[in-house]
Amino acid sequence: MLLAALALLPLLLWDLAAGDLPLSRLFASSHGFPWRNDWWLSALLHDGTRQLGWALALLLAVNVAWPLTPSLTRHERLWWFLATLAGAAVVPLVKQQSLTSCPWDLAEFGGLAQHVPHWLQLGPFAQPDGGGGHCFPSGHATTAFAFFSGGFALRRAHPVAARRWMLAVLALGLVLGAAQLVRGAHFASHTLWSGWICFSMNAVLARWWLPLAR
Repeated sequence: MLLAALALLPLLLWDLAAGDLPLSRLFASSHGFPWRNDWWLSALLHDGTRQLGWALALLLAVNVAWPLTPSLTRHERLWWFLATLAGAAVVPLVKQQSLTSCPWDLAEFGGLAQHVPHWLQLGPFAQPDGGGGHCFPSGHATTAFAFFSGGFALRRAHPVAARRWMLAVLALGLVLGAAQLVRGAHFASHTLWSGWICFSMNAVLARWWLPLAR
């Protein structure tokens, strides 16, 4: 939870520095994002990893009844599965409340929307940008970040593996976010906030619920 609190500062500084647009401009022109439909980015790193994520979630469900990780208690395995589902659900719930459009929808990149900071597009007084909205934070990066739960579940029995799991999840989430950045599907902050939300939520769940599962 302390790590989550410390990570909040650079996220807020990135938003205050308005770094999203300059970074996305490196991969686009007034005609859009040339890598938008690239097979490696769209079919493999988008569609393929999403299917892989659901397959792994299914394995976690099986792990509850038929232990694939017998060194964990049944309650830890159940917590791992439920916390993963919670991580996969929380970001889409936030997205449904957001009016933020994707970079490829902006007029600057050949779309119709105007850029409005995402913090002005949440809540009852949100400002629409003229686009489709529902693009903040990044739902696709959650395909990886939802599995932060594994690091907490493994921490008691396998502390070294838990740290490696966390680093692997972080690395994969950033790779997926980079792919979406290059395609114009998301700004960098969309991915970073997805990671922070998932990690923070898992830290809270692990702090209050995981000890009860033991």
